[in-house]
Amino acid sequence: MVFTNGITMQAASGTTTRHQPESGLSRTTTLIFAIAAGLSVANIYYAQPLLGAMARDFGISPGAIGLVVTLTQVGYALGLIFIVPLGDFLDRRRLIVGQGVLSIIALVAVATARTEWVLFTGLAAMGLLAVVVQVLVAFAATLATPAERGRAVGMVTSGVVIGILAARCVAGVLADVGGWRAVYLTSAVVMAAMVGLLMRVLPHNPLPGSTESYAGTLRSIPILFLRDRVLLVRGLLALLIFATFSTFWTSLVLPLSTVPFNYSHTQIGLFGLVGIAGAAAATGAGRLADHGLGQCMTAVSLTLLLLSWGLIAFLPSSIPLLLIGVILLDLTVQAVHVTNQSIILGRYPKARSRLVGGYMVFYSIGSAIGAGAATMAYGHAGWRGVSMLGAAFSATALLTWAGTRHLAIGSETMECVDGL
Repeated sequence: MVFTNGITMQAASGTTTRHQPESGLSRTTTLIFAIAAGLSVANIYYAQPLLGAMARDFGISPGAIGLVVTLTQVGYALGLIFIVPLGDFLDRRRLIVGQGVLSIIALVAVATARTEWVLFTGLAAMGLLAVVVQVLVAFAATLATPAERGRAVGMVTSGVVIGILAARCVAGVLADVGGWRAVYLTSAVVMAAMVGLLMRVLPHNPLPGSTESYAGTLRSIPILFLRDRVLLVRGLLALLIFATFSTFWTSLVLPLSTVPFNYSHTQIGLFGLVGIAGAAAATGAGRLADHGLGQCMTAVSLTLLLLSWGLIAFLPSSIPLLLIGVILLDLTVQAVHVTNQSIILGRYPKARSRLVGGYMVFYSIGSAIGAGAATMAYGHAGWRGVSMLGAAFSATALLTWAGTRHLAIGSETMECVDGL
């Protein structure tokens, strides 16, 4: 057991806490969680296909408009650190609804912005508030019984995947019909409806019996990951798989937009639709994790992830092989991601929000590393360099798992950690 300022946290041995509902989480409620997560995460991806229109509307240079993406990502990172952990000592229902209401205000502000300052501030706020997705993941894991935790986390993650994929398509269609502002106004209306639904279906979450301060909660996050090797390994795996993921998707536009393809942005965007396979993998991996197959799923997925780069490397000679490789990449990354979350959320039932926030910091760091390294690799060695980089990240992840596979992930008793 682990004691943190008077809070007893139990290892994932299948035991439940007094806050764990006996009835579990219904499929309908889980689906609503997934839809809410998808709608929330979409808010930070709508801007990507709209940057040109925004730049023209405000007279911003093409180089400066890229600040939009940076601000949303910075806001998201800050939210992971400072907002998500609040779920460990506040009523998650109120936290989710509150973030939803503030997101609506931010969406309306962006849609009606007349100055760059309002636009950038609104977009940064949207990134900050989009971390409600991670609060939903932690809440779903808390409401679900231990036997269905992986399935619940997997379904919510599926909603996130679909939300990311659909955001670009929806934004393009709505912008063609009513301009870029219509995208954010429509999202505000949909979010308002979703908040109303969440207020009806979200159960009241009894306040945890924590005596920790907010500052103490934040301090406990790095300590948990540094003291518990399973958490640290799963965080490192997240960093590596999302570095791999970002390596591919950041650089794909570079060869496809030039000869011999000369694809349009719309055509390149269609490649993202194959990522729907990742949504299917998320749910399936969650079910396997529920049956104690998390380690096996991780090993198989990381092996296939490495092999996927052998197919991806066939670009530009074979688009069909590239597509098969992309499907494998998306399937395996999401499978490991859901397995990671299922494992870490089962270890400390009373610290799930801070665990999700800390884990997603690894995710964000990996995505940033992959994006930066991919463009450099392409500039120096073309698509072959990108493929070698992606394979290197994947191989490192597989070796990391292999070197730590002896660690028990569910039933061991953990040592006492003081001073959290």
